Amino acid sequence: MSLLVVGTVAYDSVSTKSGHRQNAPGGSAFYFSISSSFFAKTSLIGVVGTDYSEKYFSMLKKSGVNIDGLEKINGETFRWSGKYHDDDFNQRETLATHLNVLENFNPILNNSHQESKYLFLANIDPKIQTQVLDQMKNKPKMVALDTMNFWIDDHQDNLSSVIENVDIIFMDETEIKSFTKKDNIITAAQFVRDLGPRIVIVKKGEHGSMMFNEGDIFNAPAFPIEQVIDPTGAGDCFAGGFMGYLSGCDDISPQSLRKALISASVMGSFAVEGFSTEKLSKITHMDIEDRFRGLHGMTNFDPLKNNESLPKRVS
Repeated sequence: MSLLVVGTVAYDSVSTKSGHRQNAPGGSAFYFSISSSFFAKTSLIGVVGTDYSEKYFSMLKKSGVNIDGLEKINGETFRWSGKYHDDDFNQRETLATHLNVLENFNPILNNSHQESKYLFLANIDPKIQTQVLDQMKNKPKMVALDTMNFWIDDHQDNLSSVIENVDIIFMDETEIKSFTKKDNIITAAQFVRDLGPRIVIVKKGEHGSMMFNEGDIFNAPAFPIEQVIDPTGAGDCFAGGFMGYLSGCDDISPQSLRKALISASVMGSFAVEGFSTEKLSKITHMDIEDRFRGLHGMTNFDPLKNNESLPKRVS
């Protein structure tokens, strides 16, 4: 089924304890589509400047991503630079942000885009996310949204407005607590669900993720990684795995949603093993399936049978 993502395409300059990359390909829509394209046909809407390298257009095309909606205009591409703390990858310092052509981004959806069955509103201005929703001819089967602390802190009214009209929202643990002003993930997720989304997914980094869906709570572990190189874009790849799986099988049943979350964990694990998409560009579909099975093996156990009970201390 058709999957559309609208978000940023950027140049990232990143420093971690493993090294540095200057002007590497990045952006929320870029990472998402590279990840989702392993599972489903994906179309990308974004904007870049005249300085955007043809090799990255080719990378997207080679991955099977439809880039008819990736506009190239006069000016420079959106740029971000940051540095991660050596002892904690959850701590990141933004060194510079240059919106450039992104500042006037006005996504225009063609007829094919407007009929997409699955839509992902990647991390971008909530006003733009609303503009995209308003252009859809029919309500997609599933609309998902990602956001970040900047929009939560300074644009909460606009963000709340778009959240009311989506089916799924992705937030990390810090973001959902900040947005809801609640300290408990379960009560925070219920607060967000009451706004409109029926599914809330809370990302917890190396501690996995939780999905809240109409009374059902599913906890997915993160795939154990020996060495994290660069976590930039891992959340976007996580979402790409989730939405790519759903679109690829066109099934939104509870069991399919659980498999989608495991797929998300797998894609996030590959993303952190290299700078930018260095690792993702080398994996195969078989590699993805191996990790999917690996996560199942790590968490699979027999339930208690009807006539079985847990050991109990004898007095």
